[in-house]
Amino acid sequence: MMHSTKQFIKYAILSIGFLLVFSCKTNKIVIDGGINENLSAKAIIKTHYQNHLDFKTLSGKVKINYSDGESSQGVSVSLRMQKDKAIWMSAPLGMVKVYITPNRVSFYNKLQNEYFDGNFSYLSNLLGTELNFEKVQDLLLGQAIFDLRKEKYNASIADKNYQLKPRKAGELFKTLFTIEPTNFKIATQQLSQPLKKRVLEIDYKNYQKIENKVFPNTVVITAIDKEITNTINLEYRNMEFNRNLNFPYKIPKGFDEIVLKNNGK
Repeated sequence: MMHSTKQFIKYAILSIGFLLVFSCKTNKIVIDGGINENLSAKAIIKTHYQNHLDFKTLSGKVKINYSDGESSQGVSVSLRMQKDKAIWMSAPLGMVKVYITPNRVSFYNKLQNEYFDGNFSYLSNLLGTELNFEKVQDLLLGQAIFDLRKEKYNASIADKNYQLKPRKAGELFKTLFTIEPTNFKIATQQLSQPLKKRVLEIDYKNYQKIENKVFPNTVVITAIDKEITNTINLEYRNMEFNRNLNFPYKIPKGFDEIVLKNNGK
């Protein structure tokens, strides 16, 4: 049980890292949930960003299920976010806590008397690309993890969603985005490294409306590295916006520091 908890925390952090390898006021396009085959990629992308989630703070519960193909682990955690500043998670009784800020990634585990505390540089170096707080935040909120406005895409229709593929295929990375037509939120975002046999796919199974804000309900993250598949399922519950929140976090004394090797173990 203790070993699987340690593995769960480690792969939750690493899977998010693997994933990340890779305004003027204007009139919004009318959204009725139907596909408009005449929309250009530029218009789809524009509407995606016009419908971004605007809030100061967010809090609620997240049910997390993790599987590596051989074992599985489930836990319900409290989640608190201050937009652009902090992401905080705590397991029951504070046995495990995670605290992420724009300059820091930290967590501790009382079951193992261990902690990790550092910046994004380790994961960035490991994955060969820049990793930052904004991308982690976008992942959790149903926004594209890359700025779609910086590249040109071809648009098509697939499975009742808008599908965006880069006009210029990357040499090392391939990306694919699908956007649902109801709220123009992300339905699927996929990053693959064919030469390294790596695939990362994030599926947003559905969205919920809370206080007139559209927020993910269930998110499934699947990371494939050669023959190893890790899956993380996030289910958001009882979410509330713009409450006054605090983010209590202090690494207990006497804990051993976790040093992550290049092989992720």
